[in-house]
Amino acid sequence: MLSPAVIQFLKALDPASRDKILAIKNPFQVQALLDEMPYVGEDRNRSPLQVMQDRQCHCLDGGLLGALVLNLIGFPPRIIDLVPQPDVDDDHVLAIFQIDGFYGAVAKSNFSGLRFREPVYRTLRELAMSYFEVFFNIQGEKTLRAYTRPLNLMVFDRFNWPIDEQGVHLITQRLYSLKPIPLINPLQAARLSKLDERSYQTNMMGVNLEGLFKAPAH
Repeated sequence: MLSPAVIQFLKALDPASRDKILAIKNPFQVQALLDEMPYVGEDRNRSPLQVMQDRQCHCLDGGLLGALVLNLIGFPPRIIDLVPQPDVDDDHVLAIFQIDGFYGAVAKSNFSGLRFREPVYRTLRELAMSYFEVFFNIQGEKTLRAYTRPLNLMVFDRFNWPIDEQGVHLITQRLYSLKPIPLINPLQAARLSKLDERSYQTNMMGVNLEGLFKAPAH
């Protein structure tokens, strides 16, 4: 049964967008919906409704839309965060799903390698590690360090997160308060090689340069 918040989202869509959403039947089609939209690098976190209206998103608001549409086809609306080394890269939000007990994910990313994962991973750690080799910054440094436990967005339904940006703000506050679970230890991190040039150039194809990580001013 759909929550009132999700029903409100569907009612607020224009007819063409509603038909497009309701035609989706599997996670790969959810990913295709996210892939249709340009990646935009900005601080604003749109609600799923605003993403559909503006037809653009980044990894967080795209992840929320992905989780919502996964919910429409029968999966709990859950997200996790992939956490980088501090101050060298952006985090990355995944909308996760399980089929026959195995994890997969949909995601919006500036990088082609950080998007869809088939449901073949036995644990969340396995799923997170599948992103490790292609999670890098502009210097080619492999920056993924941790992941979080899943956050079920149904908890935030009373805040109308599918249509209200304030509800999205509450989700982001909670997501970024979750304790990161390390994927590698400091010694392993110190030994990491940079991405080779061929892999770097391949994974940079189609990147919006304006959306790349910008180091915080000190």
